[in-house]
Amino acid sequence: MSVRAVEFEPTFEGWQAAARALLREGVPPADVRWRETASGAQPSLIADATAPSSGAVRVPRRFLDLARRAAAAPDPARWQILYETLWRLVHENHDLLNDARDPGVRRLSALAKQESEGEPEGEGAARLVPAGAGLAELRGAAASCTGCDLYRHATQTVFGRGPADARIVLVGEQPGDQEDLKGAPFVGPAGEVFDRALADVGLERERLYVTNAVKHFKFEERGKRRIHQTPRANELAACRPWLDAELAAIKPEILVCLGATAARAIFGAGFRIMKDRGRFAATRWAPRTIATLHPSAVLRGEDPAQEAKLYQMLVEDLRLVATA
Repeated sequence: MSVRAVEFEPTFEGWQAAARALLREGVPPADVRWRETASGAQPSLIADATAPSSGAVRVPRRFLDLARRAAAAPDPARWQILYETLWRLVHENHDLLNDARDPGVRRLSALAKQESEGEPEGEGAARLVPAGAGLAELRGAAASCTGCDLYRHATQTVFGRGPADARIVLVGEQPGDQEDLKGAPFVGPAGEVFDRALADVGLERERLYVTNAVKHFKFEERGKRRIHQTPRANELAACRPWLDAELAAIKPEILVCLGATAARAIFGAGFRIMKDRGRFAATRWAPRTIATLHPSAVLRGEDPAQEAKLYQMLVEDLRLVATA
C-alpha cells in the first residue's frame, strides 16, 4: 500500500476523526503521513467508555487521558505516535499501556508529560524524522540532527548502511572513533571482529543492514585520544526515533541486537546480555529478534583465552541468525 497523506485539523478531535477513518480502512501507521491543516472540526473517533456506541473504537480511559494531553504537546511527531499506540491497542494488545517498558508507551507518556509540565523534557529527534520516509530520506534528514547534545562534539551523524530490502538488521550501540571519522558503522577495530564473525558463519555484509541505537559518537578526550563513553538513557531516548524509522522502513525478518545497550533498547531495561543472549523472540520490529555480544566485547577480553571464548559466543549466536 502506498503512503496515505492525511490532512486534519491539528486538534485532538481533528486527529480522532482522521484516525477513525484510517482504522476502518485498515491502514497501518507505517502507511500514514500526517499533515496539519486549518479544516473544521470533525466527529469523534473514540466513544466515552461509559456511553453507548455504534461501531466506535473502545480503548482504555487511560489512553483518552494520555492522548488528549499528548495532542497538546509541541512535538510534531505526536500524531504519528498517537496513531501507532491506538493501532496497537486495537490490533495487538488492549492492555498495552500496562507495559511501562514498552518504547511506544514511554514515548506517549513523555509527550503527555511535556504538556502537563508546560515544556518538553528534551527535544529529541522525533520532530526531525520525516514520517513514512524511506532510508535515503531518513539518512538525509539525520545528517543535520540536533536532537541531543552529542552532535555538538561528534564529527558527523553515522547513519545505518545496507539495502532497503535487507532481511536481517543488526543494531549496535553507537559509532566509535573510526566510524565517526569515516561516517559508516562498524569500520573500526570492532568492525574487523564483526566482519570476521560474519564471514565465519556465511553472512554477506552487503546483504545486511547495519546501524546503531545512537547515531553520534560520545567520547571523552584524553590527550590526543577520544575514549568511548556509554550513552545515557536520555541520549538513547532522544535518538530512538531514528532507529524506529529505520526499522519501520525495512521491516526486517530478523533483528540482531549487538551488545547490552542495543538489547535493552529493544527488549527493555531488565535484559541481561550474558544470561538472555542467543534466543529468538518476537518483538514489534521483527518476528525473530535476538541479542548477542557486541564485537567490541571480544576486544576487551582480559587475555587471548577469554577473547577466544567471547568470540566463539558471538559466532554461535550469529550462526543461529545465518541458519534461521
